[in-house]
Amino acid sequence: MDPEPTEHSTGGVSVPRQPPSAQTGLDVQVVSAAGDSGTMSQDTEVDMKDVELNELEPEKQPMNAADGAAAGEKNGLVKIKVAEDETEAGVKFTGLSKEELLKVAGSPGWVRTRWALLLLFWLGWLGMLAGAVVIIVRAPRCRELPVQRWWHKGALYRIGNLQAFVGSEVGSIAGLKNHLDYLSTLKVKGLVLGPIHKNQEDEVNETDLKQINPALGSQEDFKDLLQSAKKKSIHIILDLTPNYQGQNSWFLPAQADVVAAKVKEALSSWLQDGVDGFQVRNVEQLTNASSYLAEWQNITKNFSEDRLLIAGTKSSDLQQIVNILESTGGDLLLTSSYLSNSTLTGEHTEMLVTKYLNATGSHCRSWSVSQAGLLTAFIPAQLLRLYQLLLFTLPGTPVFSYGDEIGLQAALLSGQPVEAPSMLWNESSSSNTASSVSLNMTVKGQHEDPGSLLTQFRRLSDLRGKERSLLHGDFHALASSSGLFSYIRHWDQNERYLVVLNFQDVGLSARLGASSLPAGISLPDSANLLLSTDSARQSHEEDTSLKLENLSLSPHEGLLLRFPFVA
Repeated sequence: MDPEPTEHSTGGVSVPRQPPSAQTGLDVQVVSAAGDSGTMSQDTEVDMKDVELNELEPEKQPMNAADGAAAGEKNGLVKIKVAEDETEAGVKFTGLSKEELLKVAGSPGWVRTRWALLLLFWLGWLGMLAGAVVIIVRAPRCRELPVQRWWHKGALYRIGNLQAFVGSEVGSIAGLKNHLDYLSTLKVKGLVLGPIHKNQEDEVNETDLKQINPALGSQEDFKDLLQSAKKKSIHIILDLTPNYQGQNSWFLPAQADVVAAKVKEALSSWLQDGVDGFQVRNVEQLTNASSYLAEWQNITKNFSEDRLLIAGTKSSDLQQIVNILESTGGDLLLTSSYLSNSTLTGEHTEMLVTKYLNATGSHCRSWSVSQAGLLTAFIPAQLLRLYQLLLFTLPGTPVFSYGDEIGLQAALLSGQPVEAPSMLWNESSSSNTASSVSLNMTVKGQHEDPGSLLTQFRRLSDLRGKERSLLHGDFHALASSSGLFSYIRHWDQNERYLVVLNFQDVGLSARLGASSLPAGISLPDSANLLLSTDSARQSHEEDTSLKLENLSLSPHEGLLLRFPFVA
């Protein structure tokens, strides 16, 4: 039996309690105060907004439900959602519509603003373009770099007597391989090796330019050396002077054609094996030397433009030197005794250098004091540092013999010519020297000494290989005090280098004149000291700025100074 509906008085209006099974969509029943009941139509439905919901009993209050859910209403009551304040909702900003934006964008004010901004943009762009064009047009053009091969980019290092260089090591060629790391520290670009071929004194038929002397190693040893040297970027130049153990380097004049044919065969053979260049010495003894040298030069160049031919002569005559160079088209590298004629004064050395540069013109140039000998055989010990600086900073390829980097002395034996001295690796390497050797005369002793001749050699070799003004820069001699030789090396917009050499045994003050310099080149008031051959000054004043008007030099001192390019 259904329970009786209960009544709740609300001041004259009774709201009957519906059974749980009642549908919420039915009409609400009301009971009058007198107890009569009836059904309220939708037209007379009580406005539920006027009903105090909090006066309903808890069990008669509506239960919350998810949005739009029909379930969850308790006791048949209708859930009533009271509308939010419409005034408050009306102030919410929803932005401009598309039509409103188009209307505003088309207004006269915005149209003028857009055109003004567009005009400013293009004017700025065109101004920047015009400025860039002006800068490019007015900027000085860079000089075109000359074509340079590997032998133009650093020093060459001669090892004429392989056994003397490697010492008592078994297998001279294999021993040389063990010293490649040392040669890498010298930053040399090429190694002039030998002669090391089979040669019986004055016997042309017993001379084979294509075979290694068995006393020095095997063909396989030499090929292994080639590969190891290439990995360290050291080029191997093979000396093919035929009769190097005999009286005449080219045998008898009547045998010239036979010897020349042997040289041609050897060139082709060794080029195929990977040799980077060749040297022949004492060419003044070779009959019709100019034509033979031109032919051999063609063989090397036809194989590769990156192959080198060096000719050596004992001559110090400038005209003979120029004739040899011109006979081969100027690509030949020639070593000679030209600088050995110097009277070791600044004025005479300057004269020799400027005459040589003027006479050789665009030909390849090299700088050495002989075709094979040590510096100490021609230069006194107090000038060795000066000559290192000179050879590394002149325009051309510097060529040194093994031991020049440590001041190795030639050993003179009574009644015999100068013999190749042993390389002084340490105190125990002096088997054929005439006097005892101290540690500071050896590679071991000079290796870590910042003031040693070896340290200076390494530093100059490094600079020579990377600074454009020293690689291929122009040369200009400066007027200076008596006893001095000074010059500038410069290239385009790169840093300039000033070299001042004091050949005197007394201190001198340099008075440098720049009147002979070309337009655009001038001496600054001061320059930075990069290197001094005076080790005491080097340790205290390196990288300091020196006033050129008060530049003083110690006896036999050379200075390398650097100053920037100024437009």
